[in-house]
Amino acid sequence: MNLLKKIEITAGENEANLRLDVFLHQKIPQYSRSYWQKLIKQNHVLVDNQAPKVSDRIIPGQIIDCFIPKPEIVEMRPEKIPLQVVYEDTDLIVINKPAGLVVHPGAGVRSGTLVNGLLYHCKDLSGIAGRLRPGVVHRLDKNTSGLLVAAKNDQAHHSLAHQLMKREMVRKYHALVWHILSNDDGIIETFLSRSKRNRKLFVASDSGKKAITHYRVIKRFQFLTLIELRLETGRTHQIRSHLSHIHHPVFGDPEYNGRLRQIGQLSGQENRNFSKRLLSMLGRQALHARYLAFQHPRHGRLMEFSSDYPKDIASVIEALEKNNV
Repeated sequence: MNLLKKIEITAGENEANLRLDVFLHQKIPQYSRSYWQKLIKQNHVLVDNQAPKVSDRIIPGQIIDCFIPKPEIVEMRPEKIPLQVVYEDTDLIVINKPAGLVVHPGAGVRSGTLVNGLLYHCKDLSGIAGRLRPGVVHRLDKNTSGLLVAAKNDQAHHSLAHQLMKREMVRKYHALVWHILSNDDGIIETFLSRSKRNRKLFVASDSGKKAITHYRVIKRFQFLTLIELRLETGRTHQIRSHLSHIHHPVFGDPEYNGRLRQIGQLSGQENRNFSKRLLSMLGRQALHARYLAFQHPRHGRLMEFSSDYPKDIASVIEALEKNNV
């Protein structure tokens, strides 16, 4: 085994009966629970020198040995991709991601991603997130624009991942959503799981991962509402799925009922025609990561960043403002 390090942990009395993967994630939160599950299944974790199961329960006094493999990033090719760098130092880099740029390689995508561009730009990205996600602390969907941070060394990655897990990293998004939200603010709280109809999508269900989204209204237009959203959890497609769940899908979202399906609910042909014109100006969901704040991993100072609306969302809002007079 090509080891990065070995970690030995002794289970305490207050940790009795925790699932092994939950216990390890709580003890060493810079690695995700799914990553721990993977290591357990690969026999990189031993409990009292025996290979455990992911679902095994902790007994106080057990000695857990974790063998962390070295990250493999050699297969990732640096590419000269233009990046809008908002801030950079020796520990981290903050990027304003454009819509259309995939954050990291995945199924069917091996090049042209933000990670490829970061590897070219930085040369020294943290490898702790694994072979295909060096430096990545959190992600944005391909067609969501805005701010994200990447770590340039493992110490920074540990700190930022811990802040994200403890909900100390603040991420605020702006979105245009269909129809008029009646409440000025609110909380959407559900469990999210993969859709049985389309495995690429996530839906509210009775099981899955708990997801909490806070929102407040910024401005109401004729048939759209501009809102600010704050993530308390960070599930895949959380904002888009949550807003669709409360019947206010993100304007322009092709996967969560945010395009033509909503037009029939509008009153008046004038509004229906106007909505079609706005959709023609926007080839993706009107969702933008507007604000990002965290404690710097080295000196602890608060770092705050904001991002203006990109041209497509700004044009739609401008058209709404003019039509709202």
